[in-house]
Amino acid sequence: MERNPGCELDLGWLNNVYINPTAVKESIFNIISDKEITNEHEAAWLLKAVTCIDLTTLGGDDTRSNVARLCKKAAHPIRKDILKKLGFGEENKLPIRTAAVCVYPSRVKDAVEELDKLKVWKKVNVASVATGFPCGQTSFQTRLDEIKHAIEQGATEIDVVINRTLVLTGKWQELYQEIQQMKEICGPTIHMKTILAVGELDSFNNVYKASLVAMMAGSDFIKTSTGKESINATLPYGLVMARAIREYYLKMGYKVGLKPAGGIRTSKDAISWLIMVKEILGHDWLKNDLFRFGASGLLGDIEASLYTFVYGTKPEPYFFSMG
Repeated sequence: MERNPGCELDLGWLNNVYINPTAVKESIFNIISDKEITNEHEAAWLLKAVTCIDLTTLGGDDTRSNVARLCKKAAHPIRKDILKKLGFGEENKLPIRTAAVCVYPSRVKDAVEELDKLKVWKKVNVASVATGFPCGQTSFQTRLDEIKHAIEQGATEIDVVINRTLVLTGKWQELYQEIQQMKEICGPTIHMKTILAVGELDSFNNVYKASLVAMMAGSDFIKTSTGKESINATLPYGLVMARAIREYYLKMGYKVGLKPAGGIRTSKDAISWLIMVKEILGHDWLKNDLFRFGASGLLGDIEASLYTFVYGTKPEPYFFSMG
């Protein structure tokens, strides 16, 4: 798939943006409410969701040991007995893994080494947050240096945060230039996801405009949230971003990925997001090079749901672990 090279900033395009909040909410209701999914199809959707997870730890108490547990879980996210009953035994040539692990820059080296030990390095990507995560309020040079450091440590994906004040004050040219410089450091091999922090952007109009600017500046993905805001990934915000992605694709011919993050904790949440993406963007986006979940707790709920499907009973809380 050809990656998004970006384009010139088109302020006329931005000036024509108007989002009707009521219509957004009605669209979400119409997309989600009439979908009935059988048990077999639900299990398939959930396995798909697992392969789209960026399994995340972004705590102040992160250590090498909990990063190691995270990596082990990313390499083997679902218990072997469950996978075997679902037709994904060891002989199956399509292993179920998460798409990536996501950590702070200081823990990237730990993640790379642990995944290498598990023989899944680069089969499971290492994503690192950067640029003053979660607020993006450090000096611009410091933010750029953080990207460089994470890449030097072995990160294959960088999740950058924008300076939200540039959106709130309408400084689109400055926002565009900052994201462009971030993308330049990432270069042709490191995938860059741009975190908009939608809950702090004040309106759907701003979310749509920020999405377009991020894509014009060359972002490979646009991501809803850091997970640290009071409002994170919700389906209405996701719909607005998905429609911006669709419009950009129709106009420019390049596919940009979507990553909801923060507050997605249940199997039902995951399936609702996948259905919305399928309806708005189509089947091409139902794979992990164009869709990700940023999550820490989602995988546990999915594994419990799959256990219930194959064994017909709910699991005890201690049945699953992070490694």
